[in-house]
Amino acid sequence: MRIDEIRYSIQHIRKRKLRSLLTILSILIGIAAVFALLSFGIGIQNYVNTLADESGRDKLFIQAKGIGAPGTDDNFFLSKDDVNFVGKIKGVDEIVGMYFAAGEIESDDVKKFYFVSGVDTNNVDFVEETFAISILKGRGLKEGDLNKAVLGYNYQFDDKVFGKGIKLGDKIRINSDPFEVIGFYDEIGNPQDDANAYITKESFEQLYPDKKDKFGFIMLSSQNGIVPKELAERIEEKLRKFKDQDKGKEDFFVQTFEDALATFTTIINVINAVLVLIALVSLVVAFVNIMNTMYTAIIERTKEIGVMKAVGARNSDILLIFVFESGFLGLLGGLLGVIFGYIVASIGGGIAAANGFALLKPEFPIVLIIGCLFFSFLVGTAAGYLPARRASRLKPVDALRYE
Repeated sequence: MRIDEIRYSIQHIRKRKLRSLLTILSILIGIAAVFALLSFGIGIQNYVNTLADESGRDKLFIQAKGIGAPGTDDNFFLSKDDVNFVGKIKGVDEIVGMYFAAGEIESDDVKKFYFVSGVDTNNVDFVEETFAISILKGRGLKEGDLNKAVLGYNYQFDDKVFGKGIKLGDKIRINSDPFEVIGFYDEIGNPQDDANAYITKESFEQLYPDKKDKFGFIMLSSQNGIVPKELAERIEEKLRKFKDQDKGKEDFFVQTFEDALATFTTIINVINAVLVLIALVSLVVAFVNIMNTMYTAIIERTKEIGVMKAVGARNSDILLIFVFESGFLGLLGGLLGVIFGYIVASIGGGIAAANGFALLKPEFPIVLIIGCLFFSFLVGTAAGYLPARRASRLKPVDALRYE
């Protein structure tokens, strides 16, 4: 395509600024929506991958079936005998039963209800590795730490959990019992997990005597060379027989860490897919708008097309002029859409982080930017092809006579 033809197309776009602007705006909205939504989807996927790498893909969970979060339904639990039995199964490396219960947490006479976790101090490193958490301030729990607590990330800040943030050494009450705050965990990325309170299992058993040796779930890791999925199936079969339960009627389920992440990822992907499909509706509108714009342009420039053909322009030249024009409109709309989508996603990510959802962090890889630009150019080109084809087939005599 010659430079003169490109200049001719751009001059026509500039000459009809309002129509061109409206056409660009229609594709801008669609691309901005797609770009912003996909950036969040990519960010969440990278968060999941990072979590898997930090926690290790050798982890498994055994959870009691019940209503609500693990440990909140007193009718469903895993016992200390279950932990001891599973620990002896071939292929199991580390294992720990986790206490988990809702607790009344009080600071400055203000009471809130959040989850309290009882941690076996002999397995603190394993628990922190599995949950991908680390101490941000202070220290972690150790043997003999009665009436001491490590709190989630959000407790440090005003108006996150309580009106006034908590500091190291402050006193809180859990179920009316006093606890000294000795540390804070780093941010996990969602308000619920970042508002958990962690105490030793001995302290937990004092607060919840009826829950002693009744675990909400069991965490374990597989030995080197053992496939977690195969180990999960073996544990499920053996534990079912140990508990004398029929297949399909177990009061527990075994899940690998990768399965848990895959379930989470699938849900997020389905949500993203639905949202992107909705956003694509605006691109369909943009497609029709560009096509309409190009048909109108051809009608207005019928005589010009006749003159160009009269002086030697080929059908392919006319076709390329109008296809380039529509593709350029699409590309320009896509470029502005990427910029606008970046701004919207960045603001949205900031709002999400401010409200405790740090995992909702958008990411903008170069492949996403190039993909959106290419897609917008493709939409513009495709929308302009039929009108351009019609223009290229006009006969010079008919075009010159057109009024």
